[in-house]
Amino acid sequence: MVMKLAFMAMVPDADPVKHRSVIATEFAELTVVLVPNMEQAIAKAKQLADEGCSAIELCGGFGNSMTGKIADAVRGRIPVGAVRFDVHAALGMSGDDIFMK
Repeated sequence: MVMKLAFMAMVPDADPVKHRSVIATEFAELTVVLVPNMEQAIAKAKQLADEGCSAIELCGGFGNSMTGKIADAVRGRIPVGAVRFDVHAALGMSGDDIFMK
């Protein structure tokens, strides 16, 4: 049985349908999806859970508040982990400061 995993990153100009990729081995299938905003992040997390994904890892750009909101949206269905740094190296600030406004 293949283990399904996912990684989601927040990118302001992303199209989650177009910017989705799957990398697979005999053991694991990793879906990488880019989302432009919080609403799409929650929708895609729910979709990944529906697709049988066993875990979602979020990029640090989501920030602490957004990570919690995504985890709440799929609680009891799929665990959510996160790369932890609240000030994103590429963004120069927390994703919370950018996307939660």
